[in-house]
Amino acid sequence: MGGPGDPPAGTPEGAAGGGEDEYRAVVFDESFVRAARLQEFSAQERMGDHTRAVRRRPGLHRTLSRQLLILVVLIAVAFGTAIYMGLRSPYQSPAAKRPEPLRMTVTPLAPAGRVPGSKSVSDLYAHSPAAEFRVGAGGINLPPARRTSHFSDSQVMGALVTAKDYLVESALDPDVLAGGSPRDVRLLIDPQQYAQFDRSFNRPAADGRHAATGWLVRFDPARAALADHRVRTDGTLRIVETDKNTLEVTSDHTFVYALREVDRGGAERAKGADDERARTSLFTVRRELHFRFDRDDLRMHRAEVFTSATQAGPLACAAESASHLRPLLAGQKAKTGGPAGTDPYATGGATPLCGSLAASAQPSLSAS
Repeated sequence: MGGPGDPPAGTPEGAAGGGEDEYRAVVFDESFVRAARLQEFSAQERMGDHTRAVRRRPGLHRTLSRQLLILVVLIAVAFGTAIYMGLRSPYQSPAAKRPEPLRMTVTPLAPAGRVPGSKSVSDLYAHSPAAEFRVGAGGINLPPARRTSHFSDSQVMGALVTAKDYLVESALDPDVLAGGSPRDVRLLIDPQQYAQFDRSFNRPAADGRHAATGWLVRFDPARAALADHRVRTDGTLRIVETDKNTLEVTSDHTFVYALREVDRGGAERAKGADDERARTSLFTVRRELHFRFDRDDLRMHRAEVFTSATQAGPLACAAESASHLRPLLAGQKAKTGGPAGTDPYATGGATPLCGSLAASAQPSLSAS
């Protein structure tokens, strides 16, 4: 007699595994049914004439292929739209402006009499308007770096630091002052000004565009040398935002150098000197520079130098000063002076062509 789970007629002959149904282990769950390629029509659907009992379902891979194709097309359309909008956007940053050529003036200041001299550098400074000036870069003070409408505190500070670095390299470096390589100065300017800079040193000219002394301070090494590397310095830096993409820095500084005549075998000494006391004298240079910074300049630690006004003396009005400054040294006298006394320690515009160095701008050694 069969068991409770057996068919009434007993286990069919030929049943495998002791009568186990060979399909009993197959589980017809929902995922299996959905994956079937053939699907039976409902009874209602089969009532129609000439209706097949089953219908073929589309394969899963075909559905996925179609979805993938649609996704690729959507991504391509979105990418193309983004590129188009980027090119056509009215809010994109304007193209960087090409830097203007540096406009420069170098004004010699001729002394009214003989250049005062002393064998004591400290004595010269103590009796000059530079007595209270600070030494070297210590006289180039940075103003507080306050953010502007379109530039952060750090960007404002970056512009001020670059301007200061330019002043240090171009007016305080002993090698540059002695007529050495201007490479370090060149690295601080916009690359689009390189051509003008290079021509100013290869073919200097007093044309307002190509004077080496418009870019930096340097003395004729065959004529004068520094008697003291501690150059006295005083002045100001000012910064403004001129538009949403540009900062401008104005520097106005006076540099005072102690110079001595180059010893050429002892054959020459300063004219009018009674002894070694007249071998050292002071030379004053006042420079007003205007720097311009766009966002690329700020990132690359460089500047566009677009105006430079220099007053320097004591110099002879007829002296060529495009390539080097050729100072009048202790005891020397200019043959002719300028139209009026000019004080490089006073504020105001540079005197064109040539000026007369005011007596108050030179050391007063009567008390020494």
